[in-house]
Amino acid sequence: MRHNLIGAALALAAGGCAGTMSTEPRPGASAELRDAGGSRVAQAALSEEAGGVRIRLEAFGLPPGVHGIHVHAVGRCDPPAFASAGPHLNPADRQHGRDNPQGMHQGDLPNLTIGADGRGRYDATIAGAFLSNGEHGLRGGAGTALVIHAQPDDYRTDPSGNSGARIACGVIG
Repeated sequence: MRHNLIGAALALAAGGCAGTMSTEPRPGASAELRDAGGSRVAQAALSEEAGGVRIRLEAFGLPPGVHGIHVHAVGRCDPPAFASAGPHLNPADRQHGRDNPQGMHQGDLPNLTIGADGRGRYDATIAGAFLSNGEHGLRGGAGTALVIHAQPDDYRTDPSGNSGARIACGVIG
């Protein structure tokens, strides 16, 4: 029995056992979103998953209602308007909106719903994205930011979905 256990341990250490799970963590990132006054209003965790980057967000200080949420092309969040975050992330040079026949670009995400208490949870995946550098990487070039808008995204109006002012921003890092 002891020889069998030693043999199994050596096989696992050498990678010789098919179907074993990797103990290496998947790459991850986070974003702390703040409003124009500097108050923390949401926290996001990002992880690489099969086929893209998953965003899980918990909001705890946003206005109630439905809000557009997008990944923007620059990793800067200078208040009060957060214009420093640039346009939506769009490495394939497409138009905006999942309902736009010319769309959609990589920064487009489903809307975020916030309850009467200012709280909300969000879970969405950016298909084809990575957290690493590169054309579809969220950490490449000037970095990226997660931005929440005042109004819902209409999923078709180019370039921003008619989602209004930027009310919260967090650098993805």
